[in-house]
Amino acid sequence: MIRAARPSDYRKLADIERRAGEMFRDVGMPEIADDEPYDADDLAAATALFIATDDHDEPIGYAMVELVDDHAHLEQVSVVPEHGAAGVGTQLLDAVAGWATGQGHDAVTLTTFRDVPFNAPLYAKRGFDVVPESEWTDGLRAIVAREADHGLDTTKRVVMRRTL
Repeated sequence: MIRAARPSDYRKLADIERRAGEMFRDVGMPEIADDEPYDADDLAAATALFIATDDHDEPIGYAMVELVDDHAHLEQVSVVPEHGAAGVGTQLLDAVAGWATGQGHDAVTLTTFRDVPFNAPLYAKRGFDVVPESEWTDGLRAIVAREADHGLDTTKRVVMRRTL
């Protein structure tokens, strides 16, 4: 089930992000796995925050949306590994797309790793296309710059968009 996040979920979302991030160790990116998850203030400030739950309403994944240049931008999506191949991430992406459409947006953007199998290739299968740098908005450029300042190699990153 997908629902809106509640403040009581925030602590659990940090755990989800940490557990999902462990997958990066398997692709030689331990620094990503070691990155700190979003804190309660970041989560509370999100434009939209969706939670995937199990049958007991326990969070097993989440998606965080921000507005970037007045457009929907998927800032984070994480699913616990044991639910990773069960369509939970796809349900979250579809919830974000449905919300964005309802808010009058014509697309959802994101930034991700180009060659990590559970990043850009997965998003491409879910309707996202690479956005050429010539089409980046100022806000997307700022996100890429912020990621570079955080130590991410921008040659391994890509901006993607799902047209709605």
